[in-house]
Amino acid sequence: MDKILPIYGGQAVIEGVMMGGKHTTVTAVRRNDQSVTYFEVPKKEMRALAPFRKIPVIRGIAAIIESSALGTKHLNYATEVYDEDPNVMKKEEPKKRFNLEAIIGLTALGILSFLFAKFVFTLVPAFAASLFEPLISGTVAQVLLEGFFKILLLVGYVYFVSLTPMMKRLFQYHGAEHKVINTFESGADLTVANVRKHSRLHYRCGSSYILFTAIISIILYFFVPAEPLTLRLLSRIALIPLDLGLAYEILRLTNKVRHIPVLKWLGYPGLWVQLLTTKDPDDKQIEIGIYAFKEMRRKEKAIEQKQSLVRQVL
Repeated sequence: MDKILPIYGGQAVIEGVMMGGKHTTVTAVRRNDQSVTYFEVPKKEMRALAPFRKIPVIRGIAAIIESSALGTKHLNYATEVYDEDPNVMKKEEPKKRFNLEAIIGLTALGILSFLFAKFVFTLVPAFAASLFEPLISGTVAQVLLEGFFKILLLVGYVYFVSLTPMMKRLFQYHGAEHKVINTFESGADLTVANVRKHSRLHYRCGSSYILFTAIISIILYFFVPAEPLTLRLLSRIALIPLDLGLAYEILRLTNKVRHIPVLKWLGYPGLWVQLLTTKDPDDKQIEIGIYAFKEMRRKEKAIEQKQSLVRQVL
């Protein structure tokens, strides 16, 4: 029987990579002076979300809230530390990053940023499709046109931001993150040479999730009114939680069946969009991905050993 591997994920940050396990998340960032610094945020359960974590569809909303909160902390750290001179850092600054007010603020910022983007990519296509109603009428035609605009807006946005130097580097680190995880899951040693050989695409990627929300929303729109425009826009907003939850379940499903012939094609649309959101990393970027992954694994093992000792004592 094949050994069941732990599930790891991550994200790209400014000049670095965050890797997350079951118990903790670790970011490695390469500073301007080429030194590498690490930042850890242990995973702490949000008690208010605990009842929803095992309920299909709803658990997706809980996962988004938690991942947005964690991701924003790591992004903020990377942005702050990249330009810092490690020789002149203030001693009290690390404590400052962990005060309650900052944590709540960053959590809210991450969630609100995600929701704002979701609202924009939901409402703009609906409004744009309605402008063509004199020429293209009927619920089916309007929903398909709206879906076309939504996917066009999403893919177009990603494409144009990928042309900027900063986002290109960010997408390279995103590619490094995927390559490292794919290398680990293949059983190969985590060396730069091995990592370079593996794919920069991965079935569990958040980019796939975002595309799935666009595709699923098109299906959902067939079941709600398209006219008048006000009701149309309100129904789109009301469907956002269901859309997010269903997309999460589809992402989980495509990951489970990715090794099954034919069924693996279910995840291909998400992989195609990753051709835009990831770029091939250079060796130094791959190194950062390896550093982050190994440090996260080290922290995970230390936590698990400590938990094991506690259980033995009890």
